[in-house]
Order: sequence, then structure tokens, then C-alpha cells
Amino acid sequence: MRILVHAVFILLIGLVTFFGLGPVLLADGSMRERLVTGVIVLVIYLILGFGYRKGIGWAERKRN
Repeated sequence: MRILVHAVFILLIGLVTFFGLGPVLLADGSMRERLVTGVIVLVIYLILGFGYRKGIGWAERKRN
């Protein structure tokens, strides 16, 4: 079960990195637009990190 949780979160973080940081770094928009997008991406990373910790804890409890 832990391997499945790891795989799902690796996939999600990879997608957020590709579709989130790409526009921040490579967009030709204004600096304000880049900063707003960067903040949104950072919030998504924090949510994923929190979910990852909860998911690993859940997988450990389910294993026992």
C-alpha cells in the first residue's frame, strides 16, 4: 500500500512541477502574473505535502 501512495504522490508532484513551474519560469506574462501563479503552485505543493504525510500515516496504520 505504501508503494501505491508513493507512486500516486510522485505522479502528482511531477504533474504540478511540469504544469505549474513551467508557466512560472517560461511564461511571457507580467511579473505579477508569474508571482500569482508561483504562489498558487506553492500552495498546491504544501497541500500535496500535507496529503502525502497523511497518506503514509494511513498506509502504516492499515498495514498493522
